Amino acid sequence: MSPHTALRRPTVVHTGALAGAVLLVTGVLGGCTAPWDDTDEVRAAAEQAAAAFSAGTAEEAPLTDREASAAAYDEVVAGLGADPSVSVTDAESVDDGGRATLRWSWDLGAGTWQYDAEVDLAQAGDAWQVTWDPALVAPDLEAGDRLVATREAAARGDVLGADDEVLVEPRPVVRVGVSKEGLRPRQAVAAAREVAGLVDVDAAAYAERVRRAGDRAFVEAVVLRAGDLDDAQRDRLDAVEGALLVTDTLPLAPSRDFAAALLGSVGEATAEIVEESDGRVRAGDEVGVSGLQRRYDEQLAGTAGVTVERVPEEGEAERLWAVEPVAGTPLRTSLDRGLQARAQQVLADVGPASGLVALRPSTGEVLAAASGPGSEGYNTATFGQYAPGSTFKVVSSLALLRDGLTPQSTVPCPATTSVDGRTFENYDDYPASGIGEITLETAVANSCNTAFISQAERLGDDDLAQAAAALGVGVDQEVGFPAYFGQVPTAETATGAAADMIGQGTVLASPLAMATVVASVAAGETVLPRLLPEVEVTPTRPEQPLTAPEARGLQRMLAAVVERGSGTALQGLATYAKTGTAEYGEEQPPQTHAWMIAARDDLAVAVFVETGDSGSATAGPLLRGFLAAP
Repeated sequence: MSPHTALRRPTVVHTGALAGAVLLVTGVLGGCTAPWDDTDEVRAAAEQAAAAFSAGTAEEAPLTDREASAAAYDEVVAGLGADPSVSVTDAESVDDGGRATLRWSWDLGAGTWQYDAEVDLAQAGDAWQVTWDPALVAPDLEAGDRLVATREAAARGDVLGADDEVLVEPRPVVRVGVSKEGLRPRQAVAAAREVAGLVDVDAAAYAERVRRAGDRAFVEAVVLRAGDLDDAQRDRLDAVEGALLVTDTLPLAPSRDFAAALLGSVGEATAEIVEESDGRVRAGDEVGVSGLQRRYDEQLAGTAGVTVERVPEEGEAERLWAVEPVAGTPLRTSLDRGLQARAQQVLADVGPASGLVALRPSTGEVLAAASGPGSEGYNTATFGQYAPGSTFKVVSSLALLRDGLTPQSTVPCPATTSVDGRTFENYDDYPASGIGEITLETAVANSCNTAFISQAERLGDDDLAQAAAALGVGVDQEVGFPAYFGQVPTAETATGAAADMIGQGTVLASPLAMATVVASVAAGETVLPRLLPEVEVTPTRPEQPLTAPEARGLQRMLAAVVERGSGTALQGLATYAKTGTAEYGEEQPPQTHAWMIAARDDLAVAVFVETGDSGSATAGPLLRGFLAAP
């Protein structure tokens, strides 16, 4: 009991001198706080309740009939899906107990719902308790009312291509799955296995997901483009008891393979994405789950809206507070829809991993970045890491030009050459007429391995890396999208230096990097690939930039490839070109990567196939098909 409790209601005896004495005491006390004022105790009890609510539970709050009141509190707020922040803004002791004002703040993702609510307190023995009433959670709530927050997703921003042509926008899809409502457990599992077989998903894994789901759950097996589900397949699915087809829309590109690995996809947020979002993303949200869709999800997703309603046991819900959704902002890219579609078509029947990248040399804009079906979803086009083979001789040629050679300088091209006991030779179809003393230009045109290896000793440790940087290779650049620009480490042995000269050894590059090489030659300066016009990029400039005379020398040699060398199949289609074949793996004979790069007018292209016969035989026809298409 409070130490002042005994004085709260003093007995006054109105007799004789005592009456005057009491009047005197009363007058003295009238000018100060009454000794029985319990405001501090009232505030302390209210603050204890506020702390408990803020912690997400009412079990520690000093509520009347605590167990039942805590359960009632949980019932009221469960539909908000969040814990509040609660503080006490005012408290006072009154004749019949206490009163306090609680300030409630609910962070509901789209905004913060904030308001004040009055609470009554009563003294029980030595303690003060908060009198349970739904109105202490939010004004005007009555018994049986619940608070429910409903999120409304914002319209997702489109992904745009060149000239703001829409590439990714909401397109119709069908969600195929099993509804367990009305099915016995065995029936649901059987339905799952049958549906899985019809839509080509892992039957055992899907059946297990269905088994674990709730009794009335719809368990999605796959999402298909509406056009990918033909009438016969629909009929077979409709015949499965429990199978359910749900029509919906999702942000999709024009076709399933259209820059898929680069652009990415949209789907239900994973636990990892929810955790990394710092509260922005909630479980069940549709978000970017890969590629540019994930990297720029916050921009594309916009801001979800939210509505809070009072839901009574009977009658209609009442809207208490709302924030309208804010649509996402489009993501602009430089992709040319026609060229991208053409690139995907060219690679459509390639079995191994493959990639095609097309750039505009004058600006560096990425016009197409396609990864073939053999890449199995991997971004081979801009992030693949492979030995570039003889396409790297463009870099080696620049290093030799800087060391004093010219396109007409004579270099030896023997059938084989040996470096520290390792034998190097030319590719199988190398022309016999190209053996002997030849010009550097001819060595490039015919792609003579031994000629370049014979010149390796001319170069210093960093010469090859400096030449590579001048052509856009081996220097990391932050360009706002997944991009691998390759590596050109210093060789540790003479054998390694020889291998590096012909794009083997420790040299690596991506199709994007090699498209950058030929684009830089065509432009006469170092080109930096740009895919996202509105993303600010600060390029890392090469220490020794490409000069105009160097570019003219490279242009002359790459033109010879088309005129009389390994790229004659591109005559009439390309001005500059270079083929490349690179051995890889442990098999004997080794498997080979196939490369070809080319440029004409304001277009530069690189084509890569992970496993092929040679650059000219495997990559060449693909490149020709791309350039020859109307």
